[in-house]
Amino acid sequence: MNTLVKFTAILLMFAFEAAANAGSNFDIIAHLDTGPGNVTVTDNGRIIMSMHQFYQPKYTVVEYKNNALAPFPNKELADSDSISNLKLDSVLGIRSDANGIVWMLDNGMRSGVTPKLVGWDTQSNKLHQVIYLPTPIAPKDAFVNDFAVDTRHKHIFISDPAGGANAALIVVNLSTGTARRVLEGHHSVIPENVDLVIDHVPIQVKDKSGKSVRPHIGVNPITEDLNNEWVYFGPMHGLSLYRIKADDLANGHLDTKALADRVQRYSDKPISDGITIDKDNNIYLGELAANAIGVISADKKYRRLAQCPRLSWVDSFSFGPNGQLVAVVNRLHQSSTLNGGVSTSKPPYYLLQIKALAAGLPGR
Repeated sequence: MNTLVKFTAILLMFAFEAAANAGSNFDIIAHLDTGPGNVTVTDNGRIIMSMHQFYQPKYTVVEYKNNALAPFPNKELADSDSISNLKLDSVLGIRSDANGIVWMLDNGMRSGVTPKLVGWDTQSNKLHQVIYLPTPIAPKDAFVNDFAVDTRHKHIFISDPAGGANAALIVVNLSTGTARRVLEGHHSVIPENVDLVIDHVPIQVKDKSGKSVRPHIGVNPITEDLNNEWVYFGPMHGLSLYRIKADDLANGHLDTKALADRVQRYSDKPISDGITIDKDNNIYLGELAANAIGVISADKKYRRLAQCPRLSWVDSFSFGPNGQLVAVVNRLHQSSTLNGGVSTSKPPYYLLQIKALAAGLPGR
């Protein structure tokens, strides 16, 4: 293909997308060659993404700037073990806080290393804190995935779908660096018996014997309201969203039953991955089975904001400093991991901007 033909093809592609997006509730910010994992936007507008380990990326965390991806925090540190022999292995969950700390949740699954929570100070450009999550906080089948940062309580609340029946939340005290595993096996965190089918194809994984099975994944979506009062969460494969007061999660003196008794069922939800929330308590999520983005409003009713073939596994959301809401699309159901060992996932993957109903908190 000569240069003129190639340039014309690119212009036609963007013209088609602009026409398709007209009147929709989202715009495509960037086309990505590798599938993203989660996204966060700092309070000064930096867009930081994890790159999904299912696609074996070279860099597990990147920054989108100047219409390109750059290793985060920088190439030298990403290429070496120079931060006290610290190496990021498999980051998915990523959030930034009001203090300029980008928190990265490394599940360690690619290399079989201990999961850890890493905080990088973007203001001083140096390592802020590392908290390891050894067994039994993160058991051998842990898949520490997403989390909410609570600066008022100085805690981080992590979702771990684990093996399903042993799904749980992990409560990390940032002041002491200690962690607790809570609500393990509670009905609010374990998966329901519902299959995920996208474009008429069921999600399937290979078990140890090589047999294809339809997975049911436990707690994954998690967020916290802007007042740091309620933590919202639920199983990915589940049709209910739950909540619990952050005060109760942070209270290490509550026994197992007392904590479980304080969990509330909040609303219906579709099968979904990441979620976020705005100042009016609208909760945004990807409706995976329908290639859609939806919202649970403060009246606890769910509705779709957008539906389009390009919204093919909307994984993660984050608000930015000017009220903008960004999200990523990674076609995860077409990866070999979730497609019975056969990869049909192809770029482009997307970084989106969504028309939110209200502003949110940068990084959340």
